[in-house]
Amino acid sequence: MTIDLYHISLSSPCRAVRLAAKLIGVDLNLKVINIFEWEHLTPEFLKMNPQHTIPVLDDNGFYLTESRAIMTYLASKYGTDYSLYPKDVQKKAIVDQRLFFDMEIIFQPFKDYFLPLVLKKGHDEKKFQEIPRNLPFLEKILENSEFVAGDSITIADVALVTTVSNYEVVGVDLSKFPSIHRWYTMCQKILPGYDEINQKGAVELKELWEDLKSK
Repeated sequence: MTIDLYHISLSSPCRAVRLAAKLIGVDLNLKVINIFEWEHLTPEFLKMNPQHTIPVLDDNGFYLTESRAIMTYLASKYGTDYSLYPKDVQKKAIVDQRLFFDMEIIFQPFKDYFLPLVLKKGHDEKKFQEIPRNLPFLEKILENSEFVAGDSITIADVALVTTVSNYEVVGVDLSKFPSIHRWYTMCQKILPGYDEINQKGAVELKELWEDLKSK
């Protein structure tokens, strides 16, 4: 029995799922969806996900979308290290809060800038300058703990580190945020498969960004 992940490597939500699966110990059967060839709009794909977004998980006929939901599902169903996604209700709530924080506070400004760029609407300097506006919130969190949800790594760190790597792609100076810089450097060293999964995908994203921005 295989678990399929429909993904594209330059997408940080897709990279987050792959990193989380590696950390949890789940093998994924990767299926690339070329969004630039509109493969996410085929009838077959829309049956799995009418929103036509990636990533999409197919766990033997159980389809799940949204990267953070996929990560919590994999940790809940297949995880054996409960520090990654705790069973304790309050500790789990903190991890969930950090996942929502990533989605709405850290990832959203990047998405607001990058998605129109992909849709060929051009570089928006105002949105570009607003990308790091919420990093002081993450800095404050990391001033008080080693990782984003406490003193051990969780799937929330995985979600946030992939988003923060997007910031680095577009030239945000993370050294201005010493706690973020410390945490970001540490995550790169300790997350299994970081270079293969996240760094490689970030390089692809940078190439795409530089190409789109120049047009």
